[in-house]
Formats: sequence, C-alpha cells, structure tokens
Amino acid sequence: MKKTGKIILKTVGGLVGVILLYLLCVLLLPYIPIAKKPTTAPESYDIYILSNGVHTDLVLPLHTPVFQWERFVPTKNTIAGAQNYKYVGIGWGDKGFYLDTPTWSQLKVSTALKAAFWLSESAMHCTYYQTMKEDDQCKKITLTEEQYRTLCNFVQYQFDTTPQGKPILIPTDAVYGKNDAFYDAKGSYSFLETCNTWTNRGLKIAGQKAALWTATDTGIFLHYR
Repeated sequence: MKKTGKIILKTVGGLVGVILLYLLCVLLLPYIPIAKKPTTAPESYDIYILSNGVHTDLVLPLHTPVFQWERFVPTKNTIAGAQNYKYVGIGWGDKGFYLDTPTWSQLKVSTALKAAFWLSESAMHCTYYQTMKEDDQCKKITLTEEQYRTLCNFVQYQFDTTPQGKPILIPTDAVYGKNDAFYDAKGSYSFLETCNTWTNRGLKIAGQKAALWTATDTGIFLHYR
C-alpha cells in the first residue's frame, strides 16, 4: 500500500509540475519578442490580425495578384453567398471547440480534454468581411509581395484537401452566422498548439513581429500596441 501511495503522490506531483511549467510558459514566453525582418522591398499588401477576445484570425484580402482566396474558399459557400466581400478572416483550431462550442457556456469537459491532448480533429474557420476597421482587437500590418505570398502558402497548406486540391467544406449548418464557413484542416490542436499559436507562427513565417511562443491572443497583441 505504501508503494502504491508513493506512486500516486509522484504521479500527482509530476502532473502539478507540468501544469505549473505550462502556466509559467504561458505567462513569460509571449514577452520574448521576435523582431520584424528588415526588408527593402515595397510593402503594399495590407492584412489584419483580428481577435474575438480569445481566438485570433489572419484577415487577408480576397482578391490580389498573389492569391485569389475567392477561388480557393469561395463566398458562395456561406449562407449569405456573394455579398461584395473584400476580406476573409482565416483561423485554425480544434474542430470540437469550433462546431460544438459557439459560446463558453456550452463548453463540455470532454471537448476541452480532447482538445488539450491531441484527441480530436482540427478545422479552418473562414469569415468574410466587406470592410475592416482597426481597434484594440484588430491591427493592420503591411507586407511585401514576397511576405504575403509566403503567408498565403502557410495558410493554404493548413487546409485539408481532396485529391484534386479542393478544400473540404463542412456542412453549412455548422456555422456561426451568414458570412462564415468551416473546412477540414490538417494537424491536431493541443495545449501546446492553439489557435493563437498558429496565428503567431504565421506572423513569424511572414517576417512580422511576433512572440517567441504564445497560447493566447494577448501574447500576439502586446507586440502591436
């Protein structure tokens, strides 16, 4: 019995240690900055970092010579259909959170545990906008053509696709409103790889300011105050 008790204590102690280490990383690592890479090329592609208070999206122009997002994730896949949209906000996250938890009050313990420990699938959420306006939860940054192309490649790669290269649309009853759509995605969400970690990585890949690592939207936005 004593041996069993020691094993239980060690296991609990180990779990507590992991949780404390994780919380320490969540608190401290966002403050370690990744600087914007210098460039002499003209910066002419405006994108936005958008947060809903918890989750961040990368908002990209629908129509550019670099990439036509309208062709890849067409607005006709929304309930509203084509509405002269000019931007698409794209976020990656846990499929269960996205589809089963439209509000925090509807969060189930099973959904949270699956999301935290690589046990569920992921999804891409596309939300369309006619205009964008900067505020505390929406920041504009301007990229060079090469930076924007690199970012588009990063975002496009995260979509799960058919053998023909088409994104796999999730049925339209799994949406938040009239101007959004969900698609299957690659990768697994976890406490180490969150929606905000993904957005932060996209900014780093595009040569923009970012945190060394962050699980929260705050960790991104503190570099864009």
